[in-house]
Amino acid sequence: MAQLTPGTPKIINFMRYRKPLAIVSGLMLVICLLSIIFRGLNLGLDFTGGTSIEIDFTHAIGQDAVQAQLVKAGFRDAIVQHLGKASDILVRLPPQKVTHANLGQDVLSVLTSAANPGILKSEDSVGSEVGNELYQQSVLAVLLALGLMAAFVALRFKFNFAFGALMALSHDVLFTVGIFSLFHLPFDLTVLAAVLALIGYSLNEAIVEFDRIRENFRKLRKAEPVEVVNISLTETLRRTLKTITTVLLVVLALLFLGGSALHWFAVAMLIGIFVGTYSSIYIATAYALNMGLSKEDFIINKRRVADDRP
Repeated sequence: MAQLTPGTPKIINFMRYRKPLAIVSGLMLVICLLSIIFRGLNLGLDFTGGTSIEIDFTHAIGQDAVQAQLVKAGFRDAIVQHLGKASDILVRLPPQKVTHANLGQDVLSVLTSAANPGILKSEDSVGSEVGNELYQQSVLAVLLALGLMAAFVALRFKFNFAFGALMALSHDVLFTVGIFSLFHLPFDLTVLAAVLALIGYSLNEAIVEFDRIRENFRKLRKAEPVEVVNISLTETLRRTLKTITTVLLVVLALLFLGGSALHWFAVAMLIGIFVGTYSSIYIATAYALNMGLSKEDFIINKRRVADDRP
C-alpha cells in the first residue's frame, strides 16, 4: 500500500463509486438535454429583444411597487431593478402585445406621480434579429471555450486527461443550462457569463488534481493506477474544500445582497460550483482513469533519454 504525504488523512476510495455515479450523471444529462431540446430556455431580453427604460425618481421607490403598477397598466413580463440608488429604476420589457408609439413615455406616465415625479433618462431597444444573433454567438462562445480548454489540457498533460476534462466541462455546461430549462428560470447574458466562469472554475479544479496525479505516478511507482488516483484526490481534498467554501461565501453574498441584477448569475454559480467540484473528480478524473492511465505515461525513461543524446 502506497503512503500519503505526512499530515494527510487516511486514503479515501473516491473511485469506488465512479461507475454508479457515472450512470446517475448520464441519466441526469439525458433529462437536461431533452429539456433543452423540447422545453427550451426562458430567454431574457438580451436574446429575444425588447426595451430597457431607465427612470430617475425624486424619491426612493420600491421594485415591488413599480412591478405592481406596470402589471396593473397592462405591461407584461417586466423586469425591474435598481441602478445604484433606490430612486433610479431600470425597467426591462419584452415586446408587448399592444403597440406603443412611445413606450418610454408611456411607462413614465404610469409610474410617475405628483408626490414622486420621475425623469426618463434613457430608452434602448434591442430587435429580435439582434437578440437571435447574440444567442447564436453565445452558443459559439461556449463551444469555443470548451474546445480551447480541452486543447490546453492535451498540451499540458495527456490526451486521456484532455478527454476527461472535455467531458467534465460539457457535463457542467449541460447540467447548469438544463436546470435553468427544467425549472424555466430566466436565462440572459448574466447567466451566460456565469456558465463561462464555471468552465474556468471546473477546469481549475481538474488541473490541480491532474497535477497531483501526474506527480504521484512518478513518485509512487509500485502503486496501482486506481490507488494513485485515490491518494492524489485525498491529498487535494483539503484544498478543494477551502476553494469551494471561499467561492460559496462570495456567491451567497451575491445571491442575497447583489439585488435582482445579479440574482440569476448567483443562482447559476451556486449550481455550478457544486457540479464543477463533483465533475472534476467523478467525470474528468474517472474518465481519464477508464481510458487507461498508467505509470508509463508519466515516468521519464532515463536510459532512453541517455540513448537519444548525441
